[in-house]
Amino acid sequence: MQFASQTGKSDRGQAAPPVSAALNDSLFEAPGPLFAGIVFVAIGAAITALRTGQTLTWATVALIILAGALRLFDLRRFLPRKATLTAEEAVVWQRRYLTGALIQAAAIGTWCALALVSTDDAVVHMIALSITTGIVGGGAGRAYGRPSIYHLQAGLMFGPAVIALASWGTPYYIAMSVVSAAFLLAIMQLSANLHRIFMRAVVAREREAALAGQFDTALNNMPHGLCMFRVDRQLAVMNHRFSEMLDLPDDLARNGICARDILAACVSSGSISAASGEMIVTEIENSHANEIVTVDPDAERNRSLSWTVQPMADGGAVLLLEDVTERRNAEEKITHLARYDELTALPNRVHFRNEIESLLAASRHSDRLSALLFVDLDQFKQVNDTLGHPCGDQLLCAVANRLREMLRPEDFVARFGGDEFVVFQQNINAAEDAASLSRRIVERLSERYRIDNHLVEIGASVGIALTSPEGVSADTLLKNADMALYRAKADGRGTFCFFRDEMAATVEARRILELDLRKALANEEFELFYQPLVNLKSGKISTCEALLRWNHPVRGTVSPVDIIPVAEDMGLIVDLGRWILRRACMECMKWPEGVSVAVNFSPQQFHQRDVLSEIRYALEVSGLPAHRLEIEITESSLLRNTQLTHDILSQLHALGVRISLDDFGTGYSSLSYLHNFPMQKVKIDRSFLEGIDTDRPLTLLRGVARLSADLGMAVVVEGIETNEQLELVSADGTVSEGQGYLFSRPVPAVRIRQLLDASHGRRLGDAQIVSISSRSFG
Repeated sequence: MQFASQTGKSDRGQAAPPVSAALNDSLFEAPGPLFAGIVFVAIGAAITALRTGQTLTWATVALIILAGALRLFDLRRFLPRKATLTAEEAVVWQRRYLTGALIQAAAIGTWCALALVSTDDAVVHMIALSITTGIVGGGAGRAYGRPSIYHLQAGLMFGPAVIALASWGTPYYIAMSVVSAAFLLAIMQLSANLHRIFMRAVVAREREAALAGQFDTALNNMPHGLCMFRVDRQLAVMNHRFSEMLDLPDDLARNGICARDILAACVSSGSISAASGEMIVTEIENSHANEIVTVDPDAERNRSLSWTVQPMADGGAVLLLEDVTERRNAEEKITHLARYDELTALPNRVHFRNEIESLLAASRHSDRLSALLFVDLDQFKQVNDTLGHPCGDQLLCAVANRLREMLRPEDFVARFGGDEFVVFQQNINAAEDAASLSRRIVERLSERYRIDNHLVEIGASVGIALTSPEGVSADTLLKNADMALYRAKADGRGTFCFFRDEMAATVEARRILELDLRKALANEEFELFYQPLVNLKSGKISTCEALLRWNHPVRGTVSPVDIIPVAEDMGLIVDLGRWILRRACMECMKWPEGVSVAVNFSPQQFHQRDVLSEIRYALEVSGLPAHRLEIEITESSLLRNTQLTHDILSQLHALGVRISLDDFGTGYSSLSYLHNFPMQKVKIDRSFLEGIDTDRPLTLLRGVARLSADLGMAVVVEGIETNEQLELVSADGTVSEGQGYLFSRPVPAVRIRQLLDASHGRRLGDAQIVSISSRSFG
């Protein structure tokens, strides 16, 4: 704490009220010495009057006695009133003191001067001078509070004596006059020094009082309780907050009370337990810096107190008390949020893993089995998309409640994230126990839910992993259950599946494939094969479809059927598609001008943000005209974000790029796609050729082909493998192009150039087309 600097001021200055009161008090204090001085002066003056017999001397004696009596009377009246005096009243009393003191001083000075000049009696001179000197000297010790008043008193009392001594004119009296004058000046200086000392003391006292007041204010208004103990562990300071927090009596902080007594009072008030009190006392007595947190024995209050013991340099100790209930509650809430799912109040992934890790470690080498069930909700995304996330959240809470109801007290359920839950089933006799619980979970979670007046139906799939006598880690168990869940969902959902070792082999093979795929993309181990599309009227190859092949150093040639799904899952399909597009465009530039290249786009690749920029860049780098590029998309690409898809197709059409709808007939086969989107070509799936020699499939194929042709689109039939199929497909002239092994299998770039040269070198009939295929792939 810092305080403003304070200095004593002269009595003529403006003193602070407490200082001014102290200065006034100094004038009226000690009535005994004042009474004694008046008596001695009166006696001495009376002796000199008897010895000289002068009437004037007797008059001064009477005046001295009267003035003294008045001063004593004022002094007796002042003392009872000084504690309640106002500032104005203090000024009046100061003036009354000044008047009485000056009258008495004048009377004494007159008496002393008369005694010195009216007679040459040495005894009279000695009595007058000695008594006056004593009174002047004694006054310096009384009127130090107001030196200006004393200076007037000393001048009136001793000034006439100095003059009277000098008036004798003899060397001895003149010397005595000089000595007396020096004494007068010295005693006046002494009074001034005493005043300065007094002012310093008064100011120091006021500063100490201010410091104590501010310290007391700060101490009693701080939010913490505080006790300070001396080296003997006796109480030195206790603030009000400490007493309030612990319900201690107000008179507890008395002299002689020690730390043990205070903690015993805390125990008696029910604020802490006896054990906690003893622990705190031990820390204080041993001067150990420590923090102890105690819990209120009263469970209803549920209060937590922090006791901090801090040793002091002199051997004492400070005890700081803080109510940390809210802080501990907040910390517990944060800890709860870190370990539990806020929505369902179930343990979260981290807490579940730590918990089962402990359970698995405790049950290692046990004969009893445990099972981990990985539960995934089927069709939950549709609920979120159709009814909104609030309904989805309510559904998750309902699922959590049903899972709790089905479990034993020793089982453990948690929300793993999203729509996934995990159940740890302890101490089961056989795998059938886990299967039975999984069966009940699937059935119970598949029952209807009522969410905001909506009837909601979902399903559940469960993957099961069992522990082994040799022991298994939590991570391994979770990984195994996840693989089993993946198989259960692949088997049609709404069922459960146990983990088997071959699943791990499958996953490991998939992981190695992913690593190899990344490496292949970096090392450009891919190659494009091309399969021709033949114009059925001219017999010439009009387009070649680019098909990906992977020349793996160990696996050999890998089909796109194995590559594309993995690349889509890994997020590599965009980079891979970019490479295919650019390589196909550059290859197409080596073909006859009338031949186009068709490139398949996956839905993920087609809906990337910069798909238009990628296509423009591939055309620009290769120099390929836009009308020689065909982009083949499937119906699944049209299902996502219809407006954005339409905009992209329209911009590609405006650019000159042709759009083909691939595998038409395998998905929803919605005719609205042909009407709403700017397509230039429809590729009818090979499945339409199955049973084409009968009326119904052939009629259906020709109907789709005729409708597409009427809409101005070219029609391609895929999978033509025999001349009979070719004759049926091309009979009515609506199918414009054909593709299949009848014409050519997918071939490398060098081979497709040979086929193109042969195709565009002369016109080929149907028989000749077959002969090209036969010669190429005998």
